[in-house]
Amino acid sequence: MRVLGVDPGLTRCGLGVVDGPVGKPVHVHHEVVGSATSVELPVRLQCVYDATVAAIARFAPDLLAIERVLFSKNKRTAIATGHAAGVVMLAAAQHGLAVIELTPTDVKLSVTGDGAADKDGVNRMVSAQLALTASPRPADAADALAVALAALARVRIARASAPTASSWEDLLDSGKVRVAGGTATADALRKGAR
Repeated sequence: MRVLGVDPGLTRCGLGVVDGPVGKPVHVHHEVVGSATSVELPVRLQCVYDATVAAIARFAPDLLAIERVLFSKNKRTAIATGHAAGVVMLAAAQHGLAVIELTPTDVKLSVTGDGAADKDGVNRMVSAQLALTASPRPADAADALAVALAALARVRIARASAPTASSWEDLLDSGKVRVAGGTATADALRKGAR
């Protein structure tokens, strides 16, 4: 699986591409794009959008993972980051790409094992997991790669916990799941026939 991880921002937006599987992730690309605060907001948003579209076209990811902004001490920064996240998700939707949002705590916990890890700790673990000879710079690039790594882990966990065909039958037998539908098989299962 190939994941495009995004650390959204207008001044600095990190983009990182990682190939799975989780146990042996491979670094594909990372970059930071952005614009000066003196540039008008629509132009800044276009810059982030264009970079996201270019990354999607160039690397053909299976999934886009983005860090969700939960809060910020500075309201203007939070709003600007929200704008950037919006155009990134728009680009993904326009290209039929699934999006997963991860909180900063989820990303840190997944990559370092500590939900309160600092940027240096995240950077070191990203470098170690991807076997990079140099740390990704600036930190926004490392953060984007961390988001991609966390998304790979989330997908692996989801796949591992997805019910198998036999476990679906067990759920049906237990009565915890009710089947409703129009197929003959569903009707037979609903009536208890096997």
